[in-house]
Amino acid sequence: MAGRGLGQLFARKSVEQIQSEYGASELKKTLGPVNLVLLGIGCIIGAGIFVRTGSAAALHAGPAVILSFIIAGAICALAGLCYAELASALPVSGSAYTYSYTTLGEFAAWIMGGLLLLEYGLAASTVAVGWGEYFVSLLHDMGIIIPPELTAPAGKLITTESGAQITAIFNLPAAGISVVMALLLIVGVSESATVNNVIVFIKVAVIIAFCVVGAFFVNPANWQPFIPEPTGVEGEFGWGGVMRAATIVFFAYIGFEAVSTAGQEAKNPKRDMPIGIIGSLVVCTVLYMATSLVLTGVVPYQQLNSGAPVADAVNSFGPGWTWFAVMIKVGALAGLTSVILVLMYGQTRIFYTMARDGLLPTPFSKIHSKFKTPWVNTIVTGVIVAVAAGVFDINTIGDLTSVGTLAAFAIVCVSVIWLRQTRPNLERGFKVPLYPVIPIVGILSCLYLMFQTPENVRMFFLWFMIGAIVLYFVYGMWNSKLAKGVVVHGHEPPPHELEIPKPQNPEG
Repeated sequence: MAGRGLGQLFARKSVEQIQSEYGASELKKTLGPVNLVLLGIGCIIGAGIFVRTGSAAALHAGPAVILSFIIAGAICALAGLCYAELASALPVSGSAYTYSYTTLGEFAAWIMGGLLLLEYGLAASTVAVGWGEYFVSLLHDMGIIIPPELTAPAGKLITTESGAQITAIFNLPAAGISVVMALLLIVGVSESATVNNVIVFIKVAVIIAFCVVGAFFVNPANWQPFIPEPTGVEGEFGWGGVMRAATIVFFAYIGFEAVSTAGQEAKNPKRDMPIGIIGSLVVCTVLYMATSLVLTGVVPYQQLNSGAPVADAVNSFGPGWTWFAVMIKVGALAGLTSVILVLMYGQTRIFYTMARDGLLPTPFSKIHSKFKTPWVNTIVTGVIVAVAAGVFDINTIGDLTSVGTLAAFAIVCVSVIWLRQTRPNLERGFKVPLYPVIPIVGILSCLYLMFQTPENVRMFFLWFMIGAIVLYFVYGMWNSKLAKGVVVHGHEPPPHELEIPKPQNPEG
């Protein structure tokens, strides 16, 4: 039993089998560098800039949060290049989970599956909390007030407009939108490329409009001091705060790896993939820096600790700008709604793939007879996302998302090194430049940012990983189809009506 167990930890899927099933010849090579940069921008811009920027500035970096965006963007670029190489060598569905299964083995794939639950599932919860705050703000503009005890995480003390203090019970809007998205995924939703492009346009337009109009309301005095003096508490202002904020705004870049999945469709992947990844990250970093500069210039950074900082800023423009505030909030809600849908879809797809490999119970791959969607899987995902969104604080679940994603990125960088050493002659459409420097720096950078998060977040992450490992040895190892010699032909997504040509922001 022990021998089988140790051997099974490193059991791998065949590279040749994957390449034969997902050969590059089956895909049209139609994407040039401009297409890839635009795809990247659509994938990256999502919940992070609308939701997490405020708390990063208010609690940790002050106006210097723009430096945090540069740092986070640079680390994403290192991981992005590693994703691009793996995508060009292993044209698979399942992304990082299947990369790990093919390179490092089954145990690493299981760990990656757990990390992706944090990256997709908790990211959806984080976005849902931000969605809820924009929704509550928009309703307030219309004179509709939801009881404050139903708009915040359980147990949080809320000071009402009258000055009274009440204790929050549950974040109803955040949990509600999570349930609605889960129901839509069960029934099946068709989202055309046109709708996808319109929503991407709306998201970018909202950011640019906010920066242009907000620039007229900036008070340069709000930028002083640029880097606030450290308080003595770890991660609160000073350069330590800038690095701590980098772990928070890192959330704003999650989703860029979707660019790497287009590697097999690039006209010239060796040239175009780095242009697509780096180019989109640079453009988004500039947009993010401009947004954070306007945010901290319009509103003193101490007042930005909310899940809807852009809404808070436009509210300060004055009564004559109510129409603009409504427009910005509606645009943000449209973008955030779509992001929640894509994130939850991504999580159900990961669960489905793992169930087909035997690592999760069979019901996770069970398809509804009428709707042709993985309904049990989607219900479980919906419950996880809704409960986390309704009960937990946005900063806590946002940090857990970032930690899980950073760990996943580090494993991807390790996978590149492993594949270079074990399969040096494997055909690759794109190779990471400056190898092995970039993968190694990518690993160290991700680990460094992980340790900049609060101790309670790191401890939760540790216990989460321990629980995941125990579950593998209790269930996954003994039900693995690879261990039983059962070949799973491909990892196509379950039959359903959800068609998302290119996710706008699959990780949030």
